[in-house]
Amino acid sequence: MLAYAVFSPLDYWPLLATFLGGVAALLALDLFVIERLAHGGATPAAQARRQMQVSVAWTAICVLTALGVAVAFRQFALAEITANPLLLEDTRYFKMEPAQAAGTLFLEFLTGYVVELSLSIDNLFVFLVIFRYFGLDHDKQHRVLLWGIVGALVFRAIFIGIGSLLVSYAWVLILMGVFLILTGVKLVVSEDKKLEPEKNPVIRMLSRVLPVAKQFDGTRFFTRIDGRLAATPLFVALIVVETTDIAFAVDSVPAVLAISQEPLVAFGSNICAILGLRAMFFVVAEAMQKFHLLKYGLGLVLVWVGLKMTVLPYFFKDELTNPQGHVPIPISLGMIVALIGGTMLLSLIIPPKQDSEIEPATDTDADTDTDGSAK
Repeated sequence: MLAYAVFSPLDYWPLLATFLGGVAALLALDLFVIERLAHGGATPAAQARRQMQVSVAWTAICVLTALGVAVAFRQFALAEITANPLLLEDTRYFKMEPAQAAGTLFLEFLTGYVVELSLSIDNLFVFLVIFRYFGLDHDKQHRVLLWGIVGALVFRAIFIGIGSLLVSYAWVLILMGVFLILTGVKLVVSEDKKLEPEKNPVIRMLSRVLPVAKQFDGTRFFTRIDGRLAATPLFVALIVVETTDIAFAVDSVPAVLAISQEPLVAFGSNICAILGLRAMFFVVAEAMQKFHLLKYGLGLVLVWVGLKMTVLPYFFKDELTNPQGHVPIPISLGMIVALIGGTMLLSLIIPPKQDSEIEPATDTDADTDTDGSAK
């Protein structure tokens, strides 16, 4: 796949390194500056208001940063392609003018960002259940989210790298499309699963290697029990979040690769969507219950993306202008926004069922055994 990319990461590693450097800087800013700004209220109510204000501001900054990255990438692509038109040779953009190719890459970045952000917001529903299950307060939630995001960045890079290589084979792209359709249908018709960390194979493996303390030790992932190193329940929560995110990546990575097989576009849009999740979680945590129909919209988005990879290309194929049958990006983006926005709007109009509410938090300190499982 890299041989057919306009901008191969192997050739444009300085660009990739610059992007990763910016990501590292934002994570460091979040860890050492933003979280400190969120503390300082004289009363619990004032503290909660301050945390919400900081989270809203940081979420807005992350969204604007993603848009800035998309615009900067468009300008970079336009300059590079104009200077070297042969970059488009043997790619899906080979019949386009430099400005058209750069504009298409820009729209693919935005579409991938919207898809990944939508799927990531749905992930926050599950994270909320996990945090309530383990009884994590704000500080513990922040620590788990931050390191969970770091892990997600690593795993997404690996999955997108592998996926970018595999989609050079047409049959792999079709298989991914069929998988997304089945996943979307399952998301629409299936009931939400109950959280069962004790059945997580990674946690089972952890409990055999390292003892798990019954009590939290502040925001530490590890503590000492009789001089022996032991994991805290907070580390168990982190493992649940990480393994859950890996499961989500199985859906989200094929989805973004259906939008664009350009490695830098797929990776950049995915990472930009993940970066703001920590602050966004605290912004939408209370509002999540209102968007109870969002999972149906996300399921339909996955079905749409799957159809885009399998059936729809035959309807858009034109031997002169579109020999590969790519669905126009504006149509794809418009459909995705309509599905997500429509289900969110319907969620505000149609009240949720009483039995769909999240169960109250479980007191982990009292209910967590030394093997890391919950009673």
